[in-house]
Amino acid sequence: MDFDVTALETGTYVVLGTLFFAVLLAAFIAAAAMATIILIGTMGIAWYAVKGVLGGLVHGINFAWDSLVHHAGQVEIPAEFQPQISPSTGSYSRVALRDS
Repeated sequence: MDFDVTALETGTYVVLGTLFFAVLLAAFIAAAAMATIILIGTMGIAWYAVKGVLGGLVHGINFAWDSLVHHAGQVEIPAEFQPQISPSTGSYSRVALRDS
């Protein structure tokens, strides 16, 4: 069976061309939608990973600071600090004046 393409009318060519273009456009839109869904999913997973790491880092810093402050509050100073007497020329302490 021989099919003669030259026997088709111009309207048939227009319909077939339009359908082919519509299928091509729909395939492009479907591929773009799938790529968008994949990128959103990947960025969501990456966001949760970054959020977890930064949250853990902040929690660790807060825990370390809290234990440092708690430890500093428990430390007893072995002796009282004696005030140091500075040499003075009168009732006021010696002040170094610089050129202003």
